[in-house]
Amino acid sequence: MAFTVSEQSFSILALPAPQLSNLKSLGYLEMTAVQAAALPLALAGNDLIAQAKTGSGKTAAFALPLLNRLKPQFFSAQALVLCPTRELATQVASEIRRLARYQNNVKVVTLCGGQSIGPQIGSLEHGAHVVVGTPGRILDHLRKETLSLQHINTLVLDEADRMLEMGFIDAIEAIVAKTPEQRQTLLFSATYPDNIQSLSKRFMRSPQRVSVDSQHSEQHISQHFYVCQKSERLDSLTRLLAHFQPPAAVVFCNTKQLVREVCEHLRQSGIEAVALHGDMEQRDRDQVLIQFKHQSSTILVATDVAARGLDIDDLPAVVNFELPRNADVYVHRIGRTGRAGNEGVAISLFADSERHRLRDIGEYQQRELDFEAIEQLPQSSKGLPPPPFETLVIAGGRKEKVRAGDILGALTGEAGIDGKAVGKITVTDFAAYVAVAREVADKALGRLLNGKIKGRKFKVRKL
Repeated sequence: MAFTVSEQSFSILALPAPQLSNLKSLGYLEMTAVQAAALPLALAGNDLIAQAKTGSGKTAAFALPLLNRLKPQFFSAQALVLCPTRELATQVASEIRRLARYQNNVKVVTLCGGQSIGPQIGSLEHGAHVVVGTPGRILDHLRKETLSLQHINTLVLDEADRMLEMGFIDAIEAIVAKTPEQRQTLLFSATYPDNIQSLSKRFMRSPQRVSVDSQHSEQHISQHFYVCQKSERLDSLTRLLAHFQPPAAVVFCNTKQLVREVCEHLRQSGIEAVALHGDMEQRDRDQVLIQFKHQSSTILVATDVAARGLDIDDLPAVVNFELPRNADVYVHRIGRTGRAGNEGVAISLFADSERHRLRDIGEYQQRELDFEAIEQLPQSSKGLPPPPFETLVIAGGRKEKVRAGDILGALTGEAGIDGKAVGKITVTDFAAYVAVAREVADKALGRLLNGKIKGRKFKVRKL
């Protein structure tokens, strides 16, 4: 059964008063459509299948029920959230911590690959209430017996469609087998392919299904389609970017090899582009995402799976270098733009032999889609302007007690940089990244190299 529910106040839910107060302080004023549909059912203890696109507020839709069932005084893992990528797991864990502020001593641990397992084992030895991680690394801990799932009362499969796409089905089955049968299972997925249905039959008990409208309003996202020869696709892409002049865009490709080729072509064309795909080392993936979020690169070229950790509220444009094979993947891709009431642009290239994909997308959206030949698009002599910021990397992070305020203070104090020229600041365990306006980046770099942060000297370089 599918529900379409208007936005409502969180106060109608069976949540404790301190949590309602915390939600208000975090800016959660009204429920999104997926929250309004999913939360009453999940809080009542039902198993749940929720279909909703990225950016719909789904994290709170499963975090609030799992936190509501926690017993903080009982130091063992009581909730497990499985995510397809480290980026998404980190993002989810961070949001759960914010939503857990109303209770004391709730410990959330992130267990992902691409990181040393030793510190993770140390964290688990001190007890954890909520575990968020990727299937492969969770399985590693189960094999080493450094993680017990015998007290799990809530299991969440986040972006289940992508986990299945990435081949995690065996790992998921092995993990679920270690959890109690009497748990609550909440499954969230942007799309609803057949294998999700089969997964739910094996792991869930009489699940309720909610689906929020995944179509995109013409009011917020304008869609443009251009047919071109396959051999001219790279040149057609630069022509599109020159015409539309997006201040930032994600360019989606269907394969890792195409990501590399497209990124290289854009760089040779003088466009600041970065690549994101599954073969990259985790550290490099993290830095690429930071660069893009800091607006120090204009174009991010990515595969669908690699872009899963990308969460940007005001992404101006999405470009399909080629149409995806499935219409629901197309809808999921373009849903990254036009969020929170902002205007978005979705631009797609396709070859004549791929017209059936365009038809499928039109049928899925229940509308006729117009297209034109790329030759009809006026040529532009303008290239894309350089990104507004450059990102500086400071060789000190949370482990050295470096905070965002310390970096801002060092730049605007002794370094004499105008606060308006300082953009986003991201602090990780061992490094900190600060976006500085391009025109003062060299000055900021020099001042930080010759100055101090919190009374200490750190190595600093441009990313």
